[in-house]
Amino acid sequence: MKIYFRLLSFAKPIEKFAIPYVIATLLSILFGTLNLALLSPLFETLLNTNKGQKKESLVDKASSSFDILGQFRQTVNQYSATHGLEKTLGLVCIVIIASVLLSNLFRYFSQRYMEDLRVHTLLNLRKTVFNNVMNMHVGFFNNERKGDIISKVASDVQVVQFTVTNTLQVVFKEPVTLIVYIFFLFNISVKLTLFSLLVIPVSGFIISKIVKRLKQQAKESHESFAKMIGFLDESLSGIKIIKAFNSTERIKDKFNKENIYYSNLTRKMTRRQQLGSPVSEFLGVLMVSAIVWYGGSLIINKEANALAAADFIAYIAIFSQVMRPAKALTDSFSGIHSGIAAGERVLDLIDTKPQLVNAADAKPLSGFNSAIKFENVSFSYGEKQILNNINFDVEKGKTIALVGPSGGGKSTLMDLIPRFHDPKSGSIKIDGFDYKNLTVESIRAQMGIVNQESFLFNDTIFNNIAFAKPDATAEEVIAAAKIANAHEFIQNTENGYQSFVGDRGNRLSGGQKQRVCIARAVLANPPIMLLDEATSALDTESEKLVQEALNNLMKNRTSIVIAHRLSTIQHADQIVVIDKGNVVETGNHSELMSQGGLYKRLIDMQAFND
Repeated sequence: MKIYFRLLSFAKPIEKFAIPYVIATLLSILFGTLNLALLSPLFETLLNTNKGQKKESLVDKASSSFDILGQFRQTVNQYSATHGLEKTLGLVCIVIIASVLLSNLFRYFSQRYMEDLRVHTLLNLRKTVFNNVMNMHVGFFNNERKGDIISKVASDVQVVQFTVTNTLQVVFKEPVTLIVYIFFLFNISVKLTLFSLLVIPVSGFIISKIVKRLKQQAKESHESFAKMIGFLDESLSGIKIIKAFNSTERIKDKFNKENIYYSNLTRKMTRRQQLGSPVSEFLGVLMVSAIVWYGGSLIINKEANALAAADFIAYIAIFSQVMRPAKALTDSFSGIHSGIAAGERVLDLIDTKPQLVNAADAKPLSGFNSAIKFENVSFSYGEKQILNNINFDVEKGKTIALVGPSGGGKSTLMDLIPRFHDPKSGSIKIDGFDYKNLTVESIRAQMGIVNQESFLFNDTIFNNIAFAKPDATAEEVIAAAKIANAHEFIQNTENGYQSFVGDRGNRLSGGQKQRVCIARAVLANPPIMLLDEATSALDTESEKLVQEALNNLMKNRTSIVIAHRLSTIQHADQIVVIDKGNVVETGNHSELMSQGGLYKRLIDMQAFND
């Protein structure tokens, strides 16, 4: 219940929807029950059994102001004596029609308020989950399957939303309906009602046994569905690799195995859920049959305390409806297990706290004026040490190149600069301020990033360039595109700057995507540029155009560059050579070549390969 009430907190302000829902539901139940209860006066009028006299029963029908049927029967009898049976029949029919109309009208409003609550809950829950995911540090996404996150934000939230609101609806509406039905049943016959209520605890016990394992199965089902979403995402992203290595059948088989496992779990859950309804219905019919036999035998044998035939018909009609809310309750208890299992997964994601947050007294960085300093910076992923005691400075206006063998820690070091991660030890300072004393947003506002993987959103070229500056004018976007050597190819596309780039920019070539990314960084106009192997995946012609664009981008800026082609960084003001997480050499191109160390060996290897 703790999990359920926490999930229910996302419905706040719940009173905005709950109060009108409760009022509409109560009125709907009241008039809905009267529809059935009024059958007794109707049949009395038709059968004309009482002839205006008080009818014998188990209780004195006129003895209590709470005896609604008795009061209405007296009114009908008086009206019948005054106006005759035909007009009385018309009156009873009009009252029943009015009761049905009001019952359905209030039921509509009840469902409407509940739907508003459902949508409101889903809105808050999905917003909270997505916001928390977006606030996560970059390292979180390295450890989580994207499919699992997508499943929680999309599928699990939907399950939770329906479970929370449906259960709330059932927990209030169905018990109240049961109470009203039972009130009218007692009103007609105490003895029969006490006898008939035995079915409810018996039914509840049997249903609880049926749905006992549903929660565990539901949890396994949600996890399996998340795996399938992950397979789907990977397969769509890597479709070219799958086709190239003739692995289509293997991937299909992998997905199909998980699909079969998920389908079997779903089948087992559905069978258990569906078993509850027929069992409770059978028990209800069994009880109705027993009551028909017992009550009917009293009437046939003309027992002294027997019900009138009209009252007995109304009693059977009402009792037959008792199993509907009882069945809804059992269905909700079987369904809530799936919702709680999904809720645990969603709350687990909401409760995951980002490891990198602003300090309580963090201050914004207003600009970049002097230098970025690495002081004894070390970093590790778990037990694996990536960087060891890194020390170097990045002075304003200088170009710093990070080079070294693959896997040496260059990209990890680059990720520390925009504070995607914090060092495990040591410190990074900008203009003398420790990173940890500054807001993350203000640090990143000073930087523009062009990665090895050119990522574009499924939007227009214009909007992709303007992503860093949403209020940019067309002239500013075009100017940025010209600096990035992108203007010419953009004009040659079908709709120019309003052309859609497709999913992840797949309608553009690698060089075109990279130049759009560079234009995006140009438009942001940051004082510091971070370039992580921005030309590594390009052909020679595209590389030349992109390198030219990068040179334009780096003018009058502080630049930190990782380059796979060392020839492109020979004019850097300082080259930092990193190997196995350590800075092994620093200096400009001439100094490092004269030292004859790792840098020279790398240059010689590339010259030999070229």
